[in-house]
Amino acid sequence: MILVTGGTGYIGSHSVIELHNEGYDVLIVDNFVNSSPSVLKHLKTITGVDFNFLQVDLCDYEQLKDATKNYSIEGVIHFAAFKSVGESVDLPLKYYNNNIQSLTNVLKLCEEREISNIVFSSSCTVYGNPESIPVTESTPIGKAESPYGKTKVFSEEILKDFHKSSSKTICNLRYFNPIGAHESGLLGDYPDGKPNNLLPFVTQVAAGLREKLSVFGDDYNTKDGSCIRDYIHVVDLAKAHVNAIDYNKRNRKLYSVFNIGTGVGVSVFELLSTFEKVNKTPVKFEISKRRSGDVGAIYADCQNAAKKLNWKAKLNLEDMLSSAWNFQKKIEK
Repeated sequence: MILVTGGTGYIGSHSVIELHNEGYDVLIVDNFVNSSPSVLKHLKTITGVDFNFLQVDLCDYEQLKDATKNYSIEGVIHFAAFKSVGESVDLPLKYYNNNIQSLTNVLKLCEEREISNIVFSSSCTVYGNPESIPVTESTPIGKAESPYGKTKVFSEEILKDFHKSSSKTICNLRYFNPIGAHESGLLGDYPDGKPNNLLPFVTQVAAGLREKLSVFGDDYNTKDGSCIRDYIHVVDLAKAHVNAIDYNKRNRKLYSVFNIGTGVGVSVFELLSTFEKVNKTPVKFEISKRRSGDVGAIYADCQNAAKKLNWKAKLNLEDMLSSAWNFQKKIEK
């Protein structure tokens, strides 16, 4: 059984489906801070399975320990974390407390229960503003531009120290910018309140729920002045986590790191024009000042994942944008 923390969240829920598709039993742990109980219903509709679920605050170790004591757990995928770059700048202590405490509690559980297969949800934010792109796994980390990014840097350091002391098998997935939705239209990036990521904002503006999109900066040193990111379909990303669990099984006691992206840099303006073209829907926007914590451009070199994880992104930008719009339209019905 694989314990999936944050398993009702955006990436976690899609990963639960992919784990199930590959024959794994799944135990979901979440507290619904970044998600909704309705996700469990949608997971059952998609898979036909009532997944084991525990509503737990990962910052409370005794609660986590007690809730999971009757389950036989062979591996952990740790997604659960606060994830807004912008909010982390305003509320750094909230991010340091939650993201670090939840990780150390999960690792303590792995130590006590002798769970050796660990996959961690890291982020390209650990690279900060890289000197050159694409970034490889050997690109220096530690110069994160936001408290959120710093929590991922600190988490990776904690995991490295834990690996040295315990010989657990640990795989760090540094993923880039997940977007898109499940083909059913039942699961996607559904923010509670104001969106923190670009695409949910785009779809809400397109749906008439918001007046216009704010593009944060058009004066970056990029091809059109807007930020460049490596957007990856959430389903491709979810499949990478299954591959990582399998990779850990084949490589006991190894500590590994993989970039998970497409290797293609897409600007904000390119994303907007592609969205309008694919979905035949206009998106009104305005140029705003740069947002604190944002980097100008970043995209991945994913050759290591292709070679060792046997993983490669298969879905393109058009797939991502059409699936996200399909999800948004289903929400409104």
